[in-house]
Amino acid sequence: MSPRFEPITGRYLNFDLLGRPHRLYIEEAGQGIPLLCLHTAGSDGRQYRGLLNDKRVTDNYRVIVFDMPWHGKSSPPDGWQNEEYKLTSRDYIDMILQISDALELDKPVVMGCSIGGRIVLYLAHQHAARFRAIIGLETAAHVAPYYDVNWLHRPDVSVGEVSAGVVSGLISPTAPDNHRWETLWHYMQSGPGVFKGDLHFYKVDGDIRGKVDQIDGRASNLYLLTGEYDYSCTSEGTLDVGKRTGAPATIMKGLGHFPMSEDPPQFISYLLPVLEKIRVT
Repeated sequence: MSPRFEPITGRYLNFDLLGRPHRLYIEEAGQGIPLLCLHTAGSDGRQYRGLLNDKRVTDNYRVIVFDMPWHGKSSPPDGWQNEEYKLTSRDYIDMILQISDALELDKPVVMGCSIGGRIVLYLAHQHAARFRAIIGLETAAHVAPYYDVNWLHRPDVSVGEVSAGVVSGLISPTAPDNHRWETLWHYMQSGPGVFKGDLHFYKVDGDIRGKVDQIDGRASNLYLLTGEYDYSCTSEGTLDVGKRTGAPATIMKGLGHFPMSEDPPQFISYLLPVLEKIRVT
C-alpha cells in the first residue's frame, strides 16, 4: 500500500461546555451543508470514518464528528476523578446545541446513532427549528433492560472486553470482519464507567415514549434508518416512532446497531438518498 493521508482534519476545541472548561476533539471533512454526527454510547467519533472518507458525501456535506467529553480523544473536565459520570437528556441536548453554536453552524443536519438516535428525538421535539434536517440511526423511544449494566464498571473484570462482549451481538452477522473488529476495538478502549454512564441516558433518563406523539416528523424533516439485526433498537421500535411522528422509516438490510462503522459501504448506500433529498429540499 502506498502512503497516503486521509482527507480528514482533526482539531481540539477549548471552550466552556455545560458550565465547565472542556477540551473537545473534533474531526471533519468535506464542504457544503454541515452534517453534525453523534456517536454511540461508550464509543467515539471514529465510528464515522467511512462517512468522512466518502466523496459522494463530502462533495456536498461538511461532515463534522466530535468525541463527547469523556470519550475518545476528548478529556473529562477537571475534577472528573471525584464524580460519577452519568449522561442526562438535559446535558446531552445542551451539549449538542452549545457545540453547534461554538462551531457557528447555520441550520446543520444532525445525525445520531443509538443514544444519538434517541437524543435526536428530543431535538425534533424541542429544537427542530435549529436544524435543516434530523436523521436518527437505530432510533427507538426506549429500550427494555436486557443485561446488568453494573458489569460495565467493576474492578474484578476487564471492563473493555466486557463492553465489547455486550455489544458484539448487536453487529450484523454479515458485517466484514475488519469493520466488525474495529467497531469492537473502540469499545475495548472506553474509559472506566463511561459506557455505563451513557446508558443512564439510554435506559433510564432518556425514555421519550410520552412525548413521541408531540413530534411532527414532517415539520422537523426527520428521517429514521435502523439495521434489521438490531435487538437493542428494534425494527418494530423504529417503525412505531415513524408511524407516530409521520417520519419516513427504513429498515436497512444486512446491518445491525452500528451501521456507519460495521459496514460503511452498505450503510452509505442507504444514507445517500436521504442526504440527496435533504440537499435539494
